[in-house]
Amino acid sequence: MTGRLGRPRGSPPRQPSGRDPGLLARRSRGARSVAGQVFALMAVIVVLLITAAALALVFQERYGTQRDARHRSLAAAEAFAHAPGLPAALKSANPTAELQPLAEAARQAAGVDFIAVMTPDGLRYTDSRPELIGKRATGDLSRAVAGHPFTEVFKGSPSDAVRAVVPVRDANGKVIGLVGTGIEIDTVSHTVAGQLPLLLGAAAGALLLGTGGAALVSRRLSRQTRGLGATDMARMNEHHEAVLHAVREGVLIIGADQRLLLANDEARRLLNLPPDAEQRHVSELGLDPRTTSLLVSGRVATDEVHLAGDRLLAVNVRPTQPYGGHPSGSVMTLRDTTELAALSGRAEVARERLQLLYDAGVRIGTTLDVVRTAEELSEVAVPRFADFVTVELLEPVLKGEEPSPGPGAYTQMRRAAMSGVRTDQPLQAVGDVIRFEVSTAPMAAALDAGHAGLAADLNEAMGWRAQDEAGTRQALDYGLHSLISVPLQARGVVLGMANFWRAADTPEAFDEEDLSFAEELGARAAVSIDNARRYTREHATAVALQRSLLPRVLPDQTAVDAAFRYLPAQAGVGGDWFDVIPLAGARVALVVGDVVGHGVHAAATMGRLRTAVHNFSSLDMPPDELLGHLDELIHRIDQNETAGSGDPAEGAGETAGVTGATCLYAVYDPVSGVCAMASAGHPGPALVRPDGAVEFPELPTGLPLGVGGMPFEATELRLPESSRLVLFTDGLLEDRDRDFDTGLGLLARTLSRPGRSPEQACADVLAALLFPAPSDDIALLIADTRRLEADRIAEWEVPRDPAAVSRVRNAGSAQLAAWGLGDIAFTAELILSELITNAIRYGHAPIRVRMLRDRSLICEVSDGSSTSPHLRYAATTDEGGRGLFLVAQYAERWGTRYTERGKVIWAELPLSGGPEPAVPAPDLAALEDLAW
Repeated sequence: MTGRLGRPRGSPPRQPSGRDPGLLARRSRGARSVAGQVFALMAVIVVLLITAAALALVFQERYGTQRDARHRSLAAAEAFAHAPGLPAALKSANPTAELQPLAEAARQAAGVDFIAVMTPDGLRYTDSRPELIGKRATGDLSRAVAGHPFTEVFKGSPSDAVRAVVPVRDANGKVIGLVGTGIEIDTVSHTVAGQLPLLLGAAAGALLLGTGGAALVSRRLSRQTRGLGATDMARMNEHHEAVLHAVREGVLIIGADQRLLLANDEARRLLNLPPDAEQRHVSELGLDPRTTSLLVSGRVATDEVHLAGDRLLAVNVRPTQPYGGHPSGSVMTLRDTTELAALSGRAEVARERLQLLYDAGVRIGTTLDVVRTAEELSEVAVPRFADFVTVELLEPVLKGEEPSPGPGAYTQMRRAAMSGVRTDQPLQAVGDVIRFEVSTAPMAAALDAGHAGLAADLNEAMGWRAQDEAGTRQALDYGLHSLISVPLQARGVVLGMANFWRAADTPEAFDEEDLSFAEELGARAAVSIDNARRYTREHATAVALQRSLLPRVLPDQTAVDAAFRYLPAQAGVGGDWFDVIPLAGARVALVVGDVVGHGVHAAATMGRLRTAVHNFSSLDMPPDELLGHLDELIHRIDQNETAGSGDPAEGAGETAGVTGATCLYAVYDPVSGVCAMASAGHPGPALVRPDGAVEFPELPTGLPLGVGGMPFEATELRLPESSRLVLFTDGLLEDRDRDFDTGLGLLARTLSRPGRSPEQACADVLAALLFPAPSDDIALLIADTRRLEADRIAEWEVPRDPAAVSRVRNAGSAQLAAWGLGDIAFTAELILSELITNAIRYGHAPIRVRMLRDRSLICEVSDGSSTSPHLRYAATTDEGGRGLFLVAQYAERWGTRYTERGKVIWAELPLSGGPEPAVPAPDLAALEDLAW
């Protein structure tokens, strides 16, 4: 069916021009193809040849016509000039009348355009044009006058012509006239023009034949080249030439009849093919039988390894695409894996070196310890680069100090590390002093030059031999044969020397590539050593500061038997601290805390916090109140230091405030056996009961110090006698390889061992839980609790009656006598009388008196009032106000502490009598009249 426009339905519309675009494209491709170009070139050549031939024929015809005209003119002129009677006619009275008819008849007979008879000077007697008779002929006639006939193409008046001029002689041979004949140029042109139709016809025929032949050749060539253009064929030729001569991969093309069609140069080289190998059967090429079998089978192969002489070839075989009805053949490619293996070996060496440098970057400098960093350098290079590696460092570097370059500064170093493939090495041991005194020795030469030095053959290192003849001989006998010495330099300062040795285990000597690699390895290690050195200096400073701020010995007290351990982190001193603070009433405060961060700032912050805890503990506050005051203090310090830190825009925005701290504060009373404790973000203690059971009491954990906003909560535990409290920081339990809960379990198992003193328990805990390289500080405090014996405690209830003062004073005096403290009885009575009198007058019931015989005599008077007494100086006219003044004068210490239902005023006296106070002792009976 057709559409309305007369074309099949679904067919594309015709182009407006009526031309098929596909046809145009094919014509365009045809014009660009080699066949099209050949056709165009041949057509142009045919046209040019035919045009040239036609022009040649025209010119040849014209030339021939002119030549014929010359001959005819000359023949006519010769014939007429030698006609009988012509001389006589010239000498007659009227030559024109006699000769004109004869000349006209001769002209017509000869077929020329004119015959003119002239005098020697050119005056015409006859002419085919009568009007010219009597006129002188133009042109050069001298040759004819001289007796020489000639022909010429004459251009002039009366017309252009091909003419001949012949002299007429008399009987004596004298020239008496001239005969001129000729054919006009127009006549010659008309003759040539008559030949043009024939010439043009022949040219057209030749053009058709030539163009047809070119078309046949072009068509044949198009089929042979598959319509390819010149660029495509040039590219194919380049590919062909590349495959044949340039590609470093052998190529064989095998026909369907299993004959070799093509082999490039690389294939001929690899397979050692004969010069006439092409067109031979593959079985006649002298190939390995396995390779021949593969080619005969026609199967596909990918990277099969075949033998070719002493080479291993990777062979690939693929079938070719059939074309033009011809069956497919196959293509074989060959690669020489022998050379590839050599290249792969070099690449593998480079890869191993890069991997070694990467490993060195990861493994060197992990601990910030100078000696360990040197050991890591020696370990990372053995055995992948050297058989033995020694590292020597300057003494100041080992101590963390800045090395001072100067004359002789590098002549001796201390061996800090050594690694090798065997332990029976002949080199000096770690810790020995290594001297570099001979300037020509490899080590000294490298130090002087400031860069790595190579001694490829140690047998030729005369300077090394001169340094230590005996040691050198031993090393050479052992098998050491090659050395690279690398100065370890950072920031332009020499820190030490690294020596890389090769022994019989590696027969290859070091080369220049090894030298550059060793220098790179040494440069990386030097930076790590310098960082460790600088850290060592800072670490030593921080450790010294930390230890100066921590208690060196524990204070004397009776409540607990304590031992402690403090270990700074290997990666940096932190802010962990502990403390044992004696309190009034034979009580003791146990403290442990942790400041976030490391270094000098953390240590200084710890010192500030420890001082603050000491100050607050002197106020005898409960643990939760003390932590609240400490939190408020830290918050205020942070605010003040932040406010005074300067303009952040000017780069002064960093502060040295307390960035974070935790604290556990516990107060143990040996009289009651009660331990009250509170935590500010710190782990609770471990409690070891007398039977060895270990538990971790649940303790409300408040926010860390400095966060603020939330109150702290205290917990009270009644401890059995001979219980053990263990306070610690989290650095003891957790690290990168162990979590906190795992550490708690390990700690519990360690603490459960019976019969261990606090010192022994500290040693056991560290032995079980200490990490090889702790990343955080460790503070450990172990305290065995004690109870104050009942016979060392005396208590009385006091009614609110002034008369009761004497009774209690007398009872106290009797108790002091029973304790053997009669020497201080008077002072104790004085203090008790004053404290009891003031409690009765100004306090509230209940009023109690307690005396404790500890390392000192402790007198305590408690009442239900929270009013705090103040020490003041009474005037001479005052009747009272001297009570506390007397207490302060006679007691070593005194103070007030508050309880939930009132207060306690206490005073401590030495157990033996001391020097008399400056104030005279008043009458005890008059104490009731004194008031504060």
